[in-house]
Amino acid sequence: MLKHCCSECFGDRGLSQSIIPLLAVAQGVCDYCAAPDVDLVAPQILADWFELLIGIYEPDPNGKSLVEWMKEDWGLFSNPRMDTAHAKELLGEILDDGDIVRKLFTPSARYQSEALIRWDTLRDELMYENRYFLDQPLDTDRLRELLGHLPADDMPVLWYRARIRTEDVAYPIDKMGAPPKRLVSHGRANPPGIPYLYVGSQPDTAVAEIRPHTGEIACVAEFSIEAPLKAVDLRCPRKLVSPFLLSDAGAIGQLRSDIPFLERLGEELTRPVLPQGAAIDYVPSQYLCEFIKKCGYDGVIYRSSVSDGINLALFSPEKAVGRNVTTYRVNRVYVDVQSV
Repeated sequence: MLKHCCSECFGDRGLSQSIIPLLAVAQGVCDYCAAPDVDLVAPQILADWFELLIGIYEPDPNGKSLVEWMKEDWGLFSNPRMDTAHAKELLGEILDDGDIVRKLFTPSARYQSEALIRWDTLRDELMYENRYFLDQPLDTDRLRELLGHLPADDMPVLWYRARIRTEDVAYPIDKMGAPPKRLVSHGRANPPGIPYLYVGSQPDTAVAEIRPHTGEIACVAEFSIEAPLKAVDLRCPRKLVSPFLLSDAGAIGQLRSDIPFLERLGEELTRPVLPQGAAIDYVPSQYLCEFIKKCGYDGVIYRSSVSDGINLALFSPEKAVGRNVTTYRVNRVYVDVQSV
């Protein structure tokens, strides 16, 4: 009996949103990952896309299997039910070649990227040499193209911002937005004097971001940001980019080589910064966010460095509508240390 696979087998945005829904022949339980109520396709129908992808890898007796590379490079077969054996079985069915999944490969050396080196050079110049007229500009056309691979999909409508209560009453909702321009200091995304609204995906995320002390009272405002929200998601670029949305092996190979650069940009927005160094250490991420804003985006999504939640830096605070304010007592602040 012919077996069918689904988008859950792969965990790829392009396959799940753009390709498999158009090719689906039925809905039901996946024969490979057992996901219920999903669009099902015959594996062989995906052959053209996967043949293009494996074209950027070359046989190498000292390399890794194609499944290993696809997991490592693109986050494919990330479903816990898709262990290596199941992934090899599925890939063999897609390519109609049970032998190729047992061979070893390595990425082609034809595809190289200098973007990460250029970013490190630019970063040092921004922090310690020039701030406004740069000698080492990035390839902004390529950066704009790469940002297009990182759309913020399925974002929540409700977001939260916290402030420590300094008086006996909670802040009203009109005092919980972005501060006035003249009071705006250096932020992770904004330069001084340019207000952005920083919000977290959950109340505890918002409270953690303001570094509270045990026993303090935090006022947490709920904001609604209605779709469409056009934002760049820098939390996990390797998981978000999809090689299947590209129609040229060269473009896929170049995208693979540029992923470490995108990961570094995500790290810039998550990197812990001490208050005394913020004026300098925030400059690279401010530059990045300014460029993202100039590309027409509403904001940037990034991982929280102090919690498990996600954060949004909203470039136009007026896009967020305040709803209500709730107070929370900070019962415990967790500290994790290691020797240096």
